[in-house]
Amino acid sequence: QVQLVESGGGLVQPGGSLRLSCAASGSIFSIVAMGWYRQDPGKQRELVATITPDGRRNYADSVLGRFTISNDNAKNTVYLQMSTLKPEDTAVYYCKLDYYRAYGVRMNFWGKGTLVTVSS
Repeated sequence: QVQLVESGGGLVQPGGSLRLSCAASGSIFSIVAMGWYRQDPGKQRELVATITPDGRRNYADSVLGRFTISNDNAKNTVYLQMSTLKPEDTAVYYCKLDYYRAYGVRMNFWGKGTLVTVSS
């Protein structure tokens, strides 16, 4: 069984910053990538950023230059530093783990989400 513990969401004013973290634990053979996605009510879940254990990063165009994803492989933890936040960044942010449960058995696992609200 796998667990993802997300933290760091909250209310912030436009232009402000927040840092999200997501720690993975449990039956993980190896990690392919970890990342953050977000979803507004009534909209599809969308990619924010992903990172592989060797540091390859992928960002949505809408957050490029404002958000930074990083990881701590020893702790199976991914971070999302969000800066210059805009009201349109308001959403529930979900952590996603892409991993191998065993050799050749690739799985995805989602966190429960953390709400980020950008408002004055």
